Amino acid sequence: MREVPDVIYLECPDCDDITAHDVLKGKMGKASLEGTMRCQECNRTFTTTIALPKIIPTKVIVSNGRTSEATTVDLESDDLIVMDDEFFLDDGRRVKVTGIDVVDGRKVKKAQATDVTTIWGVQFDVLNIKVSINDVQKTYAKYIEAEPDDEYTIGDTLHFENVDCLIHSIKIKERMLRRGTAEARDIVRIYGKLRKKTYEILDMEEDDEEVDINWEE
Repeated sequence: MREVPDVIYLECPDCDDITAHDVLKGKMGKASLEGTMRCQECNRTFTTTIALPKIIPTKVIVSNGRTSEATTVDLESDDLIVMDDEFFLDDGRRVKVTGIDVVDGRKVKKAQATDVTTIWGVQFDVLNIKVSINDVQKTYAKYIEAEPDDEYTIGDTLHFENVDCLIHSIKIKERMLRRGTAEARDIVRIYGKLRKKTYEILDMEEDDEEVDINWEE
């Protein structure tokens, strides 16, 4: 049986809106919760019984590099599964949705949990972001490891073992940023300018991709 939640979202009689409520006291039934709730917005306290969504164990295929494994995740019947959404498995791994199979055999970009047969995903704990470093004559490639929530800002300096790199531009999925900040989950590539070289660069491979960037500061 499910545990009584600490907080639940439901319609407040006074706010006339769906708000967060503290569950002061509650009793779980097979498909309902009976309890005393207090609205976090207006502090209205009342007793009510609400229907709970059904729990649906759903198959998940998780890819990590060249390997894949099958596992399951518990969805609630009113959940909406959408491509590129992120969720956590029971073991704590973060997964990004890359595909959704539904009951009629189609692959879709979003679906209600009740229609989903399989979620395809990629483990999304650590990302390898490519950094192109320009020293006027050549462009070198390096990689940095980042968590999806890590942020990178134009003008920041990246520190590698033998070189510093000033970020000039960040390519995200939709466009090129020349100012501002981006989260690692959205970054395709970081472009930077060589700032310091303590000794000859020996461990950096040249980046063959032509870089169309204005390096003027």
